[in-house]
Amino acid sequence: MPQRQKPNEIFTPELVKILKIFGLISIGLVLLLSFFNSKRANNSGDDLTFRMTSSSRLYFFNVRALNYDRESRLDAGMVLFRHGKREISDSQPTLDLVIILNSQKDEAYLYLEPVNTDWPLQIRSFKAGKEKVFQFQNSNNSDFLMYVRDLEPWIADDAEFELKKDSNWISIWSKPKEKKALKTTLEDFFRLINEGE
Repeated sequence: MPQRQKPNEIFTPELVKILKIFGLISIGLVLLLSFFNSKRANNSGDDLTFRMTSSSRLYFFNVRALNYDRESRLDAGMVLFRHGKREISDSQPTLDLVIILNSQKDEAYLYLEPVNTDWPLQIRSFKAGKEKVFQFQNSNNSDFLMYVRDLEPWIADDAEFELKKDSNWISIWSKPKEKKALKTTLEDFFRLINEGE
């Protein structure tokens, strides 16, 4: 009959020491990594791309919204914000960047609003010998966010923009106050959806 080992013989002092060290390192590593876990897993199935937090919404309403013209759309349950320093014209074609707050869903959206022109939009941008033409269709919130992300590097570089109406190219966002309003609107929107500083 084989002889059984006693528990004292299985857990030698060296093995106990190794198990203690491994256990303490494992617990320490878990605790350390938990401090750097700023993003939580989203298992709800909800799209959180446009989600606002209460603090970002309050900051926008109490501090940033003062720079915007506000339009309440009771039919849709949304509030539209257009920067107060944008170019306003009764006849000249332009493009407004609008922040839309949907308080029922706690979401914020961006919209490129054609003024004195219509969809589809053709925008030409040029800076330092580089040129790019953008083609935009009237679409959904995700597409508008993608359009703005395409334009964002050009806006940050203070590029020149033109909007095509019929067969003519018309300058838009050309004045320093318009460029600043455009950048501010982007900053405020990305802060609302927690992508800003």
